[in-house]
Amino acid sequence: MEYRMLGDSALKVSAVCLGTMTFGEQNSAAQAHSQLDMAVERGINFIDTAEMYAVPPRAETYGATETIVGQWLAHQPRERIVLATKVAGPARSLEWIRGGPPALDRANIRAAVEGSLRRLRTDYIDLYQLHWPERNQPMFGQWQFEPARERACTPIRAQLEALAELVAEGKVRHVGLSNEHPWGVMEFVRLAREHGLPRVLSTQNAYNLLNRVFEYGLAEVCHREQVSLLAYSPLAFGHLSGKYLADPAAAGRLTAFAGFGQRYGKPGVQPAVAAYVDLARRRGLSPARMALAWAYHRGCVTSTIIGATTLAQLDENLSAWALRPDDELLAEIDAIHLRHGNPAP
Repeated sequence: MEYRMLGDSALKVSAVCLGTMTFGEQNSAAQAHSQLDMAVERGINFIDTAEMYAVPPRAETYGATETIVGQWLAHQPRERIVLATKVAGPARSLEWIRGGPPALDRANIRAAVEGSLRRLRTDYIDLYQLHWPERNQPMFGQWQFEPARERACTPIRAQLEALAELVAEGKVRHVGLSNEHPWGVMEFVRLAREHGLPRVLSTQNAYNLLNRVFEYGLAEVCHREQVSLLAYSPLAFGHLSGKYLADPAAAGRLTAFAGFGQRYGKPGVQPAVAAYVDLARRRGLSPARMALAWAYHRGCVTSTIIGATTLAQLDENLSAWALRPDDELLAEIDAIHLRHGNPAP
């Protein structure tokens, strides 16, 4: 396993990060702990979770994932684990989270971090992320900015000031973003610089063969400002494994939960998946292994967040680290991308 610097900090994270959103919904605590054990044995030191998890979000499972991770973490050398979690923002119908939540203001951020610390059984969080922006912006499958949707929101400076208090108190070591766009990253960086506030180290965004939007604007921003990309959904909710081509009803989150992963329901997804699957098979690779290896070794990615529901899946995902796509394979992947664009932004 390779370890990389997170942003401009001295924090080293494994190039593969274990995502945990299945814990408490598709995975029991015992299954989750087995995954965590395997990940650590294979060199992963980076664990990502969120107060909102398990997924899909439900009142009955709110906080379940952090609780399960905390049960495991209590028996680990804390200093060897880089633990990341996220505060849920408004703009989604999650009434069971602080009544909405109504805002990413000081009161909500503080209440969220206290809850996460309690469930995770730790006195600090290594990377605390804003799960999605409070302001109006396209996300989770929306594909264009709509000024008509503008609404009042907590100023970014106020959000950073709330996070600064937590950093000063030692409850949070570093801060990051998630599902952000270029303007948002630049504004967080600018305000931190101008007002002596915590600098964001990372943004956690969808990035895979069906969604390379990061490369069009955020890649330059993150490179120049030393903000790391934590790439999530490298298999596009299982699409890039090819399983839904052969059987649209194949077992997975997309078939288990109605209305889940809407960005992958767009009309251009299936032709693009078919092209990538064909390429992988022509090269003697499993489609999942090719898609993961591509993400793992992209120069713009600091760490790729993977998730699994079985140890066999996790083993396959981790084994893909050993594959380094050659120039010919990368050129063929780019040729497909130029034909099929970004079908699942």
